Amino acid sequence: MSDTTHDGAIAYSTSPSADEGLSAADLAAKYGLTVSGARPGLGEYVRELWNRRHFIAAFSRAKLTAQYSQAKLGQLWQVATPLLNAAVYFLIFGLILGTKRGMSPSVFIPFLVTGVFVFTFTQSSVMAGVRAISGNLGLVRALHFPRASLPISFSLQQLQQLLYSMIVLLAIVIGFGSYPKLSWLLIVPALVMQFFFNTGLAMVMARLGAKTPDLAQLMPFVMRTWMYASGVMFSIPVMLADKPSWIADVLQYNPAAIYMDLIRFALIDGYGSDNLPQHVWIAGLAWAVLVGAWGFVYFWKAEERYGRG
Repeated sequence: MSDTTHDGAIAYSTSPSADEGLSAADLAAKYGLTVSGARPGLGEYVRELWNRRHFIAAFSRAKLTAQYSQAKLGQLWQVATPLLNAAVYFLIFGLILGTKRGMSPSVFIPFLVTGVFVFTFTQSSVMAGVRAISGNLGLVRALHFPRASLPISFSLQQLQQLLYSMIVLLAIVIGFGSYPKLSWLLIVPALVMQFFFNTGLAMVMARLGAKTPDLAQLMPFVMRTWMYASGVMFSIPVMLADKPSWIADVLQYNPAAIYMDLIRFALIDGYGSDNLPQHVWIAGLAWAVLVGAWGFVYFWKAEERYGRG
């Protein structure tokens, strides 16, 4: 309450303020205050991520450029590393252990290189995801932004690296007699599905790695086991022909094997649909949607805890 004095001044009464008696929560709600670092709603979180899409893209490019900045060959290592891995696997598995059975060299070498390149995409995304929060605590604690930006940007970085490697992969495929055709366009939806799968998995690992940094030491062993079980160096149905059929089915329907086989089918002449499990495109889409959506929600639920403690 107030009234006007004889000289026009405003005189405030000593009656209790309108805010007196309100709790802190009520006052915060009245004046639009929110808890610092509180998790936004899922829809708002998605909008915040979209508003920072330029940061995500720029951060992924910067990480990609800096990755080999201290090496003399620089960005050539993006291609040289998986190629050297493929050469080692060809020597050990192709020549010594004979895992190329049923495939001619013109099919087996593109088969092997494709598997190494595509699996490396998933492997690198997972390993980067583990360290996405724990390895960037300074950034997480200094700035306010949706933390999912970090694992997404790391997955995008690995996708860009794979695209550079694809130039070499296509040259190898052509060199062994598989020439461009319409089926090569199937690479695009296969890589899009794999990217969403990788990103969801990277966000799961980012949350787990933020709580347990030692997970980064364990994951190389997990990823190596996954690689050996996914048919990177051999054809699963051929190598397991004398085993119970359900074993081959389980291994062929694991997502890493699905995305490798889809790209092999698209690129390599002589690697036909008989090498793929039934409904492989539906399975690839299901893995991408389920893991991508679940990983995003799982990461978002711990948003307010990242960088604390």
